[in-house]
Amino acid sequence: MDIKTATALRRLRLVSAPEAVSFLLLLVCSVLKRTTDFNAVPVMGMVHGVLFILYVIFWADAWNHTKWDKKTAGFYFLLSVLPTGGFFAERRLKRAAEDAVIASRARQEGIVNA
Repeated sequence: MDIKTATALRRLRLVSAPEAVSFLLLLVCSVLKRTTDFNAVPVMGMVHGVLFILYVIFWADAWNHTKWDKKTAGFYFLLSVLPTGGFFAERRLKRAAEDAVIASRARQEGIVNA
């Protein structure tokens, strides 16, 4: 994995969990708006919107660099619109990055001919 691909995946991984948290907080704020006088929806909506846009930009960049098939790219996009999907995306991306590092070290040491 080259440095640009690793950077694209790292950016996507780093924004996925905060995006999921902001989505959950926006849902909580929406319920509170309708049940109490507390209205933080405009603020949380903006925060979540910015994080979602960053997620989509980083997702497109990762798709471009990794050359994912449409199924994998669609899966990561679907995770962005599910309330807790960002947590699953972060976990899968972290595992994939760790596997890539292990494979790279194995190639450098001549253990695997790939």
